[in-house]
Amino acid sequence: MSLAVVGELSLIKCIFGMIPTPLTVLPDRTVTAETMLMGNITDMIPLVNILPFGMCTSLANPEVLAATIAALGILTPMPCIPVIVDPWLTEALDVIVTEGPALDQTATIMCAWAGLIHIEEPGKYTVMVP
Repeated sequence: MSLAVVGELSLIKCIFGMIPTPLTVLPDRTVTAETMLMGNITDMIPLVNILPFGMCTSLANPEVLAATIAALGILTPMPCIPVIVDPWLTEALDVIVTEGPALDQTATIMCAWAGLIHIEEPGKYTVMVP
């Protein structure tokens, strides 16, 4: 099986966000692929690993809902501040990167504001997994 490496150069995107953002992998990570620090399911901390996606359009976000109500029902995006409570879901469960399964191109994570975050662009490298 071929695994697209997801790490510090990968872009992630929320379905309710307006722009993709890079995944941030902290420098304490010791596993690399072609010098790129590899991500794992614990890289989920808002404003550390997962940066804002520009403006949020989810009505589950209280700020978006309040602004939309104030605009008489016209959807009014507000700044995105991701709220993540559970780790990434990944198919790369057999590939361990610093005490957690690696992130691969299928990885997803949910924001509390109903946004599904996915890997928009994995790294340029793939590794073979037995």
